[in-house]
Amino acid sequence: MSGHKIERTTEDIKRELTAIFRELKDPRVKDAFISIIRVDLTNDLSYCTVYVSAIEGLDRCKQACKGLDSASGFIRRELGHRLRLRHVPSLIFTATDSIEYSANISRILNNLEITDFEDEADDD
Repeated sequence: MSGHKIERTTEDIKRELTAIFRELKDPRVKDAFISIIRVDLTNDLSYCTVYVSAIEGLDRCKQACKGLDSASGFIRRELGHRLRLRHVPSLIFTATDSIEYSANISRILNNLEITDFEDEADDD
């Protein structure tokens, strides 16, 4: 399968998974504010690794991944109906702390005191 077709399929899977996550009724997933960070698809379309992150932290994301694992059959069926794939890949949900990490970096940058270079040039 050519590279651009896998990339296009990966983006389609990511878009549809986002929509399917909104429909899930499992409280572990529904009550968590989760985001899909990245989707990796194998060349033969047999496995799809979905990296998920939550604002509440890594522990909350791991709970959401357990809920997603238990609903993986429903999610695969919905993907098959929506994307009309001949073979729907097995889904592997992996928790990451990407959102928490980026929020921490943003917090650090906002706390820095930055002086203007023009003020320093005027003092000299």
